[in-house]
Amino acid sequence: MADAQANNSTLKINDKEYNINDLSNEAKSYIAQIQLIDSKMMPMKAELAVFQTARDTYSNSLNAELEKL
Repeated sequence: MADAQANNSTLKINDKEYNINDLSNEAKSYIAQIQLIDSKMMPMKAELAVFQTARDTYSNSLNAELEKL
C-alpha cells in the first residue's frame, strides 16, 4: 500500500485517514492481500540484499584482479 499506516481503527493511505469500519469488504480484502504480499516480500528483499552484497564483492575482487594485468 502506498504510504499506508494503521492506527487503532483508522488507516492512513496516501496521507488520507480512513476509518476501517467504514471500508467496504472489498477494500478490506484488498488491504489484507496487500499486507500478505508485503509480508512475503520482506524475506525476498533480505535475500536480494545478500545476493547484491555478494555480487558487489565478486565484482570488486574481479576489478582488483584485472588491475594486476
